Amino acid sequence: KERYQVGNRLVFPALNWQPGTVTAKRKGVNPDLPPFQVLEVTMESGEKRCFASELEPHALNQQPADQSDDPNLDVAAILNKHGKELFQRLSSALETNPELVQIAGRWFPRALLVDVNIGHMNLAEALLDMEGGGPLPTKKILDQIELPTDVNLKLTEFSLNHALQEDGRFDEVGPAGEVLWYLRRLEPEGVKSPPIYLQYTPIDFDPHVVQAQLKLLRGCITDELENSCVEPASGEAVVSLIFPHWRAGSLPLADNLCELFPTAYESPRVLFTFVTADGQRRFPGWVVRQSKYVYGLADWYAEQGLMPGSQVHLARGKKLGEIIIRTEKRRSTRDWVRTALIGADGGIVFAMLKQLVTANYDERMAIALPDIEALDKIWKSGSRQKQPLEKIVLGMMRELTKLNPQGHVHAQELYAAVNLVRRCPPSPILSTLETSSWATLLGDLYYRLEEAHREDNRHE
Repeated sequence: KERYQVGNRLVFPALNWQPGTVTAKRKGVNPDLPPFQVLEVTMESGEKRCFASELEPHALNQQPADQSDDPNLDVAAILNKHGKELFQRLSSALETNPELVQIAGRWFPRALLVDVNIGHMNLAEALLDMEGGGPLPTKKILDQIELPTDVNLKLTEFSLNHALQEDGRFDEVGPAGEVLWYLRRLEPEGVKSPPIYLQYTPIDFDPHVVQAQLKLLRGCITDELENSCVEPASGEAVVSLIFPHWRAGSLPLADNLCELFPTAYESPRVLFTFVTADGQRRFPGWVVRQSKYVYGLADWYAEQGLMPGSQVHLARGKKLGEIIIRTEKRRSTRDWVRTALIGADGGIVFAMLKQLVTANYDERMAIALPDIEALDKIWKSGSRQKQPLEKIVLGMMRELTKLNPQGHVHAQELYAAVNLVRRCPPSPILSTLETSSWATLLGDLYYRLEEAHREDNRHE
């Protein structure tokens, strides 16, 4: 029904979105139809085709009937069901177009970018260096490095963002929707690469063997390497610390916690702010997305007097990029707590000793550590990484069995104990127990060590 003139450029959705240009126009002749025009269109491929126009009374011009009850026409329902797939397909298509560039989830034509030279980059580095590494928004950097201002400001800002992104000295660390820049060389070491305590070497196991027991652990353990062991968070979450995260000053970025912490479109690291529950203290935290941990809590753990097994409460803050963190404080008392004692040969013995406790903890995962340096030596030597997991699990089970008159050990206790010396998610540990000849499942995740294996035969 529309009217077009020679020279108009058109796009045809029914022809796979092919473009074409109107090169001629004439009257149409059809005794069954009212007067109309015929457009001759030269397609981009060179082919010439004819199309009817100015033909008002035609079925193709009728608006579709209102079908608002049809879920297939509900935008929100479609995005809820297919949003991730649509986003991935659109992103893939855009990424293959060399004429487009992306920064922080936004796309722009490459040909329109403002020239940003090495001098501008050096000035940006100096500015971030003066700020202790950052973070700084693009606008603040732009104000200091004297890029041309006689073009569109948004275009200039996008051009600077793209130049910073392409330069290895800079890291974009803002949450989704916000662009913040940091000097990569001044980022904490535990952000640039995972601390030794969080490094995991994958272990082969049959997932079907552990499926039933793993379900029983759901909600008891929060492990970034074992997402099937978590329940979705509803605005707040509680994490019981294992030794690797306690020692590294980190938290596991398991699936339930991903909903709490800020994320980004593509940045591998996201800077945010921890806020204590009383609002008296604020300090930086880092989401390390690829390695799935949150970093920056070592000092706070020490201030709170936490230990492996202590419980940390997390909730979204009122402002974007803020996470409220707290512990359930308790009057300082001495409780009977499982304590790891480390011998000169690196062997570990557990004993129930009275320890000063200042915050709530998970009784099955709590482990007091009088000698941290001795445990650090085990990690730095890498000796436990070279041992078969079965040997470590058996050794820990022997020691834990001595603390229980019935000789029973819970899988959660064993998981915490194994992680004293080697980073390992629950599944390989459960698989070791389920397939061994020396452990018997009693039910409810309790295992009994067979009598013949209770004594450590070091000449085996």
